[in-house]
Amino acid sequence: MREGVGDIFQSETKYVRGKLPGGGLDWRSKPEQYKQYRAAPRVALPPPSFERAVSIWEVIKKRRSVRDFKEEFIPVSHLSQMLWACQGITLKMQGIGLRTTPSAGALYPVETYLVVHRVSDLAPGIYHYAVETHELEELQLGDFSIQIARAALDQEVAYYANVVVVWTAIFDRSTWKYRQRAYRYIYLDAGHIAQNVALSAVALGLSSCQIAALYDGEVNELLGVDGEKESTIYMTVVGKEK
Repeated sequence: MREGVGDIFQSETKYVRGKLPGGGLDWRSKPEQYKQYRAAPRVALPPPSFERAVSIWEVIKKRRSVRDFKEEFIPVSHLSQMLWACQGITLKMQGIGLRTTPSAGALYPVETYLVVHRVSDLAPGIYHYAVETHELEELQLGDFSIQIARAALDQEVAYYANVVVVWTAIFDRSTWKYRQRAYRYIYLDAGHIAQNVALSAVALGLSSCQIAALYDGEVNELLGVDGEKESTIYMTVVGKEK
């Protein structure tokens, strides 16, 4: 039976007792914890709210993938809350900003970008979430609804949603420590993050749909990432259900 690249990857990255990779870590080469677009205009976000609104059990029960959205705006405060839920810093320890979602080795390889269509007090365009300061970095302004829908394997839901959240991975943040095994952890990290967005959307009266079917190169080009050191791995659309 001929193995595909996925089969080979799964086999070659298994941990076997007594055969774990050896060697120490080169702390001088550890990648930066945060990505910054230093020349980009900054957009302040409302601080997250921690008031209890609905039971977490009710939120989990109501979570569904939704693909039909109303053509109306959502508040920027809701977007801020979802961004904090997916990657917000909750504790600083030994120089590391620990976040709302787990990450292997607290290395946080996943970056969050937004393609905004209809959010109040926020111009349509492409943004990067600056985790450390809970701000948005404005990369390009304009209507990119057609481009992101085409890049999402021509799925119209990415056109009609209020916002498309796109996650990339900066691979060497994890491979620095975990080598090829890191790729397993990176995709797990992205799943944790997407689930927090899905649950926070429900808590805010919104809906979401997670998208893994995408044209990697087209999304990378839209975001302006190289597709090698940093590449798109996942996305979520968010809006108000019809």
